Amino acid sequence: MPLWIQITVPILAFLLSAAIGTILIPQLKKLGMKQTINKYITSIDGKKQGTPMMGGFMFIIASITALAVGMVLYIVFGGTFTLRSDNNDLYKLIAGLVFALLNSSLGFADDYTKAVKKKNDGISMRQKLIPQFIFAAAFVWALWLLGDKSTAVEIPFIGSLELSYLYFPLMVCFAVYLTNAVNLTDGVDGLCGSMTVIAGLALAMLSTKFVFPEYTLFSLAVSGACLGFLVHNLHPAKVFMGDTGSMYLGAFITAVGFALHQHFLLIIVALVYIIDALTVLIQRLYYKITHGKRLLPKTPIHHGFQEMGFSDNKVTIMFTTATLICGIAAYLFALKTNI
Repeated sequence: MPLWIQITVPILAFLLSAAIGTILIPQLKKLGMKQTINKYITSIDGKKQGTPMMGGFMFIIASITALAVGMVLYIVFGGTFTLRSDNNDLYKLIAGLVFALLNSSLGFADDYTKAVKKKNDGISMRQKLIPQFIFAAAFVWALWLLGDKSTAVEIPFIGSLELSYLYFPLMVCFAVYLTNAVNLTDGVDGLCGSMTVIAGLALAMLSTKFVFPEYTLFSLAVSGACLGFLVHNLHPAKVFMGDTGSMYLGAFITAVGFALHQHFLLIIVALVYIIDALTVLIQRLYYKITHGKRLLPKTPIHHGFQEMGFSDNKVTIMFTTATLICGIAAYLFALKTNI
């Protein structure tokens, strides 16, 4: 793929996302789409009460638009999206995009419930998880129909681990977990957006290595669009992405890793998200075992750092730097082991 297209797509996504924000934020305020901070973290984020949410529409619209432009440019200038024998690459991109948009629609339902119906907790856990498992199962099934028949997971320096019939339920559960893990990082100004800028670039590099030009463009578009969103979301945030945006980003990261069939590398790229969400599960398990005691001051752990006195900017820098290290590590693994 020409380098100039790979540069044009994220720049266009950045400009569109930042521009959409100047129009969208006042409209969200007029519509009353404002955040109500959970009482659990009010001591930390009380000043953020009333900040408009659903800002995720900025990078959703921008990334899809920039992706479409990039694909047209690539085709016009002699490229093709059917580089391998299965000829299903473009359909895999569509499947991933649909997966992301379906999860985003679920996030929108949650945001709408919080903002309009004034229910701070949004829709119930069951109302979230049942559709998520259906979406994940449909996506994994779609990839199988489109030629990804392998039930093995490639592990650097070890080789191929055959999961057989366990592959499908494990991948569905992993897809749901990772989507929600990214969603959980949307709790500090600039955090989820900054991490996803880096994760998106890492996924773009991996997509290029494994010759998935369509997912290279998708990853670059999302990365650039998230950077444009940060114009309005860095501390002090003028808008939050809401579950509308974070669910889209979580499904996007999941979709790229699954489409590449590089699950181990996906875990490395998304390791910070995964650990952040894991602290919630550990905290809940410890709470039940000890009948009310807490192992950590607050979870997800990014709120724990806030509790210890770290500013929003420090937490964002720490987590984004860690994501950068993970992204570099994933790419080096891919190069060294030639998987």
